[in-house]
Amino acid sequence: QVQLVESGGGLVQPGGSLRLSCAVSGDTIPSQITKMAWYRQAPGKQRELVASIIGGESPNYQDSVKGRFTISRDNARTRVYLQMDTLKPEDTAVYYCNVVRYGYTFWGQGTQVTVSS
Repeated sequence: QVQLVESGGGLVQPGGSLRLSCAVSGDTIPSQITKMAWYRQAPGKQRELVASIIGGESPNYQDSVKGRFTISRDNARTRVYLQMDTLKPEDTAVYYCNVVRYGYTFWGQGTQVTVSS
């Protein structure tokens, strides 16, 4: 069982920055977690992948956030972060932490990010 708790969301002006954090707990070891990612879902839209880390590969990013967002994690894979810079109104969404452990997908409850003047 894996539990995920996101934090760091809030209201920010266009061009501003936020850093999201996801705390991972449960019966895990680092090698069991094969994927850590951030998704987001805006009202009326499908959930979409924002950024991910799979194994030891370089992070993957949605084209719309490349150069603005950075995903990272600690070595123990107990936390995953999303640094969001140069935020735009279209980044407004609920952001969800995602972890895959031996084929099972786990989600956090989400944290609201609102980009508005």
